[in-house]
Amino acid sequence: MNNRLSPGARTALYGLMCVLAIPFVFPTWWMVTSSLKPVSEIFAFPPELIPRGLDWTAYRDVFELQPFARQYFNSLYISAIVTVGTMTVASLAGYAFARIRFPGQNALFMVVMVGLLIPAEVTIVPLFRMFLMVDLINTHWPLILIPMLGPPSVLATFIMRQFFISLPVELEEAARIDGLGWLAIFWHVGLPLARPALGAVAIFTFLHSWNLYLEPIVFLSSPANFTLPQALTQFVDAYGGPMWNVQLAAASLTALPVLIVFVIAQRQFIEGLAHAGLKG
Repeated sequence: MNNRLSPGARTALYGLMCVLAIPFVFPTWWMVTSSLKPVSEIFAFPPELIPRGLDWTAYRDVFELQPFARQYFNSLYISAIVTVGTMTVASLAGYAFARIRFPGQNALFMVVMVGLLIPAEVTIVPLFRMFLMVDLINTHWPLILIPMLGPPSVLATFIMRQFFISLPVELEEAARIDGLGWLAIFWHVGLPLARPALGAVAIFTFLHSWNLYLEPIVFLSSPANFTLPQALTQFVDAYGGPMWNVQLAAASLTALPVLIVFVIAQRQFIEGLAHAGLKG
């Protein structure tokens, strides 16, 4: 049976997909193009999809009104550390839950998974008091440790566990015959095969850390320590009103790393999520 589409059907399908993509593409297009317009043209009706001229003043103001370069670096290095740390913790924990048998294994895994059901707002006050006791308020340590050991890491552990469960047991048995222990098998056999799952974990972890907002406004008070989500709220005029073109310029710059990460790792992201649902 031939399931290939005819050229006409393929063209119609592509056209339909382009139309369906408009609601998702238009907000991003409006954000980028509006950042290149004067404020008077941003809310013009009907909206102009293409700016009459390219006005880069807002991008200059982004770096003059706030220490935006420093804040950008803060988000970059925090997200990078959280991503690498979460991948390390989740891959080790996921492999242990998937392959190493020990008493209370399933019960402990269920206790870990309960962490996904607890909203961040419930734990933010105890966490604040804890970090206050060790004098880490207005530092980046809470923004690094909380995601690495909190719900994002729990979800990452679940994805890694499901992936390792789907791997053939024969691969480990062959390595065990060669005299390798659990850690060596994980490093030489499991981890190299887990690239799709690690790609999925990397994308959603980076995205979560990059967009983190509640924790920065609770733990940070110095503009030099702000991350980008917190910094975006600071572009206001003398009366407290939003500076629309400057905010849109800052938002456009903020979205750029996320797009780059997703484009690079989107294949691994899709494969990782597919593997996560293979076995329970």
